[in-house]
Amino acid sequence: MVSHAEVAESSRRAPSITSRSSRTRHHHNRVRHGAPSYPSQNEFPFFAETGDVEIIIECDGQEKRYLLHRLMLAQFSGFFHAGMSDEWSRTHAQLLANDKRPEQTQALSIIGEEHSGSEVSGSLPGPHVTAEQPSRTISSRKRWRYELNWATVNDDEEPILVQKAPQYQQFEPTAAPPPIAAQARPKPPSSTSHSFFRSMANLSRPSHAGHASQSAANLSIPPNPALSNPLIRDYDNLFRAFYNYAPILNTVNIASAYSECKSLLGLADMYDALAVVGPRIEHHLLAFSSRLFKQIAKYPPSYLKLGYLARSKVIFSEALTHVVGQWPSAQPYLKPGNSGTGYEVPLAVLDLIEDKVDELEELKSKVEAKLFRLTLTTSRGERINPSNDYLGWLAMSLFRQWIAENTTPEVRGILKNTANNSRPGSNQSGNLATATQLNLAPQQQPPNSPPANTGKIYRLVGNTNSEAYLPHEELKRFLKLQPTGAGTALYTRDNLRRFERKIDQIKNIARDVVKPLTRNCLELDIRALSDGQGGGLGYLTCAKVEEEDIPW
Repeated sequence: MVSHAEVAESSRRAPSITSRSSRTRHHHNRVRHGAPSYPSQNEFPFFAETGDVEIIIECDGQEKRYLLHRLMLAQFSGFFHAGMSDEWSRTHAQLLANDKRPEQTQALSIIGEEHSGSEVSGSLPGPHVTAEQPSRTISSRKRWRYELNWATVNDDEEPILVQKAPQYQQFEPTAAPPPIAAQARPKPPSSTSHSFFRSMANLSRPSHAGHASQSAANLSIPPNPALSNPLIRDYDNLFRAFYNYAPILNTVNIASAYSECKSLLGLADMYDALAVVGPRIEHHLLAFSSRLFKQIAKYPPSYLKLGYLARSKVIFSEALTHVVGQWPSAQPYLKPGNSGTGYEVPLAVLDLIEDKVDELEELKSKVEAKLFRLTLTTSRGERINPSNDYLGWLAMSLFRQWIAENTTPEVRGILKNTANNSRPGSNQSGNLATATQLNLAPQQQPPNSPPANTGKIYRLVGNTNSEAYLPHEELKRFLKLQPTGAGTALYTRDNLRRFERKIDQIKNIARDVVKPLTRNCLELDIRALSDGQGGGLGYLTCAKVEEEDIPW
């Protein structure tokens, strides 16, 4: 027996089921019409239903509009957080109160009446929604408007967004979808199952490929001519990062990718949004893998600044190791002079570089002292000398002379001062010429000798190839040298073999001594360089950046 309560409950559920099925059929009918499926009007970059911050980027005759959320902008950008705060928006609120005119309200109501009741009911919840409700919602919602300020910008400055009085009209995206003629629409079929399969077939057509909806799962977007402008592209990537979209950057040419990343980081620094943009830049550049590390080896000062702005420990540490090894060659690029060329870095980064350079120089001094004190012993444990092992003593002398010659700066000739050759009884003109020469003498002095490239020398000492330095032919020529007054030469085949064994013993000991200097703290595989041992770099890469050294 069926109770009356069950019948009543089923009768109460019937209207909702019917209305839901009618809305479902209406949804399928709209997709089944065969017209292009344009992106939804409530997603990035234009949130027409929920957006409250209108941003207009205009440059070189090109324009791109955004309708975004105050919550997202203020969360990831200190600039928007301060600009749209209650303290800074009092003047903005007064402008809102003064600009509410009757004609604007009437225009909003006219725009709202253009939508049919079925379309409004499909986009807004509830069965009894009128066309006037969206206009009342838009007019009552607090809005902000930002535009680029080109009025007070010099040639060498970048424009910045300034807050303007919002226009109380329904915002529309830059490229609105074209209207669809009513007579071109085919009649919807009666079967719901057929509409599903036809909608899936329409989605698979090539005409729909250019109008795919942007979402977190599908980040590919159709090409936009406005994004060819670098400034518009940077702003678009900045706002995409706010909404957890990957920036549109070059993925083929690493040089172009670096330029685009540097420009985007400069814009993010201007709007205090490095915390959200930096990880995106790091993720994009690290996708280049070994190509990135080779590029850092070519331009370490530039990538040092980029790694600092992006807060990338990998890029920053890699570039810092190169800079420390090249110091002071990289100093002019990090401390720009009057010419303004170079990459300005914070003082904390410069202090870190100088500390690492001091640590490296101290380590080099310790290693050099061990190399010069390196010696061999006889079978009885005595240090070799000319009396107990003459060939061993010659091998030690040759090795120390090679180390001293290659680790000492080049000695340049000294210019003779011709002013000192003048006699005391010379005439006045001669004295004047002498005085002129004395004044010009400091300018004619040769420049200071550059520091020796000890990095390459230490890598040669640490090389496992016995022919890397002091090879067989050089040892043979050394033994063939006959000192003045010597009766016979030292060169014999037996002496050459004994001499080579002594040199190999010294090389094995020296290889262990220089290991702290020849270690590689780079992500770059130095075995892929020209000589396979890292000598192609010409400097040391043993400066390791610890976690506590990171300046942020």
